[in-house]
Amino acid sequence: MLRNISIWSFCLLCSLFLSAQTKQNDVLIMADTIKRKPINPLAPTKAAFYSAILPGLGQAYNKRYWKIPIVYGALGTGIYFFADNNKKYHRFRDAYKVRLAGGKDEFDGQYSTATLLNAQKTFQRNRDLSFLITVGIYVLNIVDANVDAHLLQFNVNDNLSLRPDYYPTDINYRHNVGLSLNYSF
Repeated sequence: MLRNISIWSFCLLCSLFLSAQTKQNDVLIMADTIKRKPINPLAPTKAAFYSAILPGLGQAYNKRYWKIPIVYGALGTGIYFFADNNKKYHRFRDAYKVRLAGGKDEFDGQYSTATLLNAQKTFQRNRDLSFLITVGIYVLNIVDANVDAHLLQFNVNDNLSLRPDYYPTDINYRHNVGLSLNYSF
């Protein structure tokens, strides 16, 4: 009987040591801190439409308020140069027409007929160029609103990374510098 008790006590003692050796797995579950917004596929179209209706409204829709003064400053500059070159073009054109008709113009004795024609062509070219630049800025305003709305929906996280890499080559063990683009699923 004593032998039976000693076997039982030995088993009990071993089980206590074995239970003390078991590792408890404490699993920490962390909440996802990245709040995902639902993707609205019509947002870029809406932003482009707003910018087409009123320049700068697409930037306001995208909440990029700092771009609105840039848009209006660029458009205003283009319109100013268009109006100024148009005024000078008409001034020299009218003087040229008066001179061809045999009358006295405001530039009589100051400029020759060839100079009036040259100035007229120069201001006409500058006026047309100002118009094209202004239209280009207007289109750029629309494209900017569209691209910015697309980029607002772009997922930027650690799954996509670009980092410089410094590695030796396998052939001659010279060190090379390069870029590594990693994408993990």
